[in-house]
Amino acid sequence: MRRDDVALRNLGVEQHVADLRDADGVIAACRGIEVVQHVAGLAGIWGPWRDYYDVNVRGTEHVLAGCRRHGVGRLVFTSSPSVTFDGRSQEGIDESAPYAGRWLCHYPHSKALAEQQVLAAAGSDLRTCSLRPHLIWGPRDQHLVPRLLDRARRGQLRRIGNGANRIDTIYVENAAEAQLLAADALTAKHEVSGQAYFISQDEPVNCWGWIDELLAIAGLPPVQKSLGLGMAWRIGTVLETIHKTLCIRREPRMTRFLAAQLGVSHYFDITRAKRDLAYRPRVSMAEGMQRLADTM
Repeated sequence: MRRDDVALRNLGVEQHVADLRDADGVIAACRGIEVVQHVAGLAGIWGPWRDYYDVNVRGTEHVLAGCRRHGVGRLVFTSSPSVTFDGRSQEGIDESAPYAGRWLCHYPHSKALAEQQVLAAAGSDLRTCSLRPHLIWGPRDQHLVPRLLDRARRGQLRRIGNGANRIDTIYVENAAEAQLLAADALTAKHEVSGQAYFISQDEPVNCWGWIDELLAIAGLPPVQKSLGLGMAWRIGTVLETIHKTLCIRREPRMTRFLAAQLGVSHYFDITRAKRDLAYRPRVSMAEGMQRLADTM
């Protein structure tokens, strides 16, 4: 962990605070552990490659070293479907899809390198697998929903493309259960080790219809303005170039990755997770949205 969590402490959870870049701290945290759920990482779509590499790739190397040093038997790595995303539409793809041939930002590139290390480490002493949950959301979300709402309140949210693109998401409790199911499956099924799994609600939704629902929950009007995908891509290219040239660290208002994520379809076939992990999303989209509304 990067910081002490009061809620976990009140539940009696033993906590070890360490940075993923601190090899000694990460390795020490693996002592006496039977299964590691590696869910930490540096997310986002902008920033120096070195930061993403040090946290997501080197940090995962430290986790693997800790597992080997202390005889941890199982490791579940939290990856991302974006490891296969190159900007083109993905409609019902499964785990046979290759890693992206081009990287639109450093996050998916670093997660792909880390995932490959985790899967390659699978063996008789350490069983590993990788989960690829897509767009995690729910109560207490500090990333996806707050960013959308902040952009909407500042008048910076634009519908990208024709508004017909469909996407997969996952409610936070379903994502958490998938992690536990994967750990159990690593014990019961040898064939799970060394495999990657897409994880989602199994309910693709219209991207902009869902965003408008989120805005309505927050008491905000639906997205009114739109921008063509090609134009958004070109604007993202220009802004990325300016920010890199001038060494501007803050995220551009538009990037190629963001344009593609908002403008094309990306949803997945989770048959493998259903078969191997016995995964089923217990909380539906409708129920999850109601739970979110009750906390806002």
